[in-house]
Amino acid sequence: MILVGNQRGGAKNLALHLLKEENEHVEVHEVRGFASHNLIAALNEAYAISLATRCKQFLFSLSLNPPKDENVSTKVFKQAIEQAEEKLGLTGQPRAIVFHEKKGRRHCHAVWSRINAAEMKAVQLSFTKRKLSGLSRELFLEHGWEMPTGLKQSHARDPRNFTLAQWQQAKRIGKDPKQIKAVFQESWSANDTQGGFAHALKEEGYVLARGDRRGFVAVDHRGEVFAISKWVGIKAKKVRSKLSDEQSLPLVDEARILIAKDMTLRLDTLFQEQASAFEARMAQLEEKRQSMTRQHKIKRQKLRDGQHLHWQHKQQEWRNNLNKGFRGLFDRITGKRRKIEERNEQDAWQIKLDQQKERDTLIFSQLETSRTLQSRIERLEALKFHRLDELERDKSQYQDMRQQRIEQLETQRQEQNRSRPQPRQRGPDWLL
Repeated sequence: MILVGNQRGGAKNLALHLLKEENEHVEVHEVRGFASHNLIAALNEAYAISLATRCKQFLFSLSLNPPKDENVSTKVFKQAIEQAEEKLGLTGQPRAIVFHEKKGRRHCHAVWSRINAAEMKAVQLSFTKRKLSGLSRELFLEHGWEMPTGLKQSHARDPRNFTLAQWQQAKRIGKDPKQIKAVFQESWSANDTQGGFAHALKEEGYVLARGDRRGFVAVDHRGEVFAISKWVGIKAKKVRSKLSDEQSLPLVDEARILIAKDMTLRLDTLFQEQASAFEARMAQLEEKRQSMTRQHKIKRQKLRDGQHLHWQHKQQEWRNNLNKGFRGLFDRITGKRRKIEERNEQDAWQIKLDQQKERDTLIFSQLETSRTLQSRIERLEALKFHRLDELERDKSQYQDMRQQRIEQLETQRQEQNRSRPQPRQRGPDWLL
């Protein structure tokens, strides 16, 4: 598992962070070596003791993150914490352990007080990153988990490897020339007037325009220009006999500006529709996730209550095993009481192990359910990102195309104005 640790202060902020409700499940598993078993009070206690020293970063915080789809038992987490504690030189220091679950993943946090109360000085921590990386590699090898590339070799880490932005740009497929020609020929033969022909082309995604040298042309949604005579398959003279009102048609660049404007508005509408649809679906999945979390909490509480009741019954049973009065005194003298106490302790230890195993089994079962739902949420998020990004990119291209054509038309008009002969300047009236 990945181990990340750092020295820090801010006891209250750390405690509040570890108890955050944004996690689906939070379990304060252990608070050891402090006067209080409350996490906030325990870390504040560490802060109070640190005031008698010059140590500012009086805590060491460690996060333990196993591979995403692995079910790691509480026992394995605690063993890893014990190993880290030994390697860091924090053995015997006051410690707290907190488990978090969110989106089908379970991880753990351990926090130690660095202040040695007997000597009233902080435990010196050196090369923590290197020690934790070494232990992390050992854990991956020990449990047969697939080791991340960056953990195999430190130089293999690349800060540009972003896992949240994995997408592939969709490739555009061009239309078949035969299909394009069929559209022009059918539109031409089915309409006897310029207006009818223009309307038929518009229905197929083309705008009828006048070209510079090619007479009448059509412009598609990508800004490509198609000569009418070529694609209908007739001579330009015959085209002019039907398309006689040339001045009523836009220039090619003007047609591109109109197309870009219409496409931008259409893509914007599609973007909003898609965004709303994704939000509605995501809200349904989030509601389902929250309902599932509530059900999981109820089951866990039911298990804890049952285990607590069983523990109380067993405690009463163990007390009943011990004789009282003269028999009890006789048992003490003969050593029988000590044997009974040892048997009770072994029984208690075994029950604790069995109960922890029961809790882990329930946690693992619930994690599988959470992961299934989380994978659906992640697929939906990936699809949303891909579709909306594609629409936004296309919209941006049309906006750029429109702006570029407007600038070209403005440049052409300025050149035409400069090329026209300027009227002669008349002198003052008194010179006449």
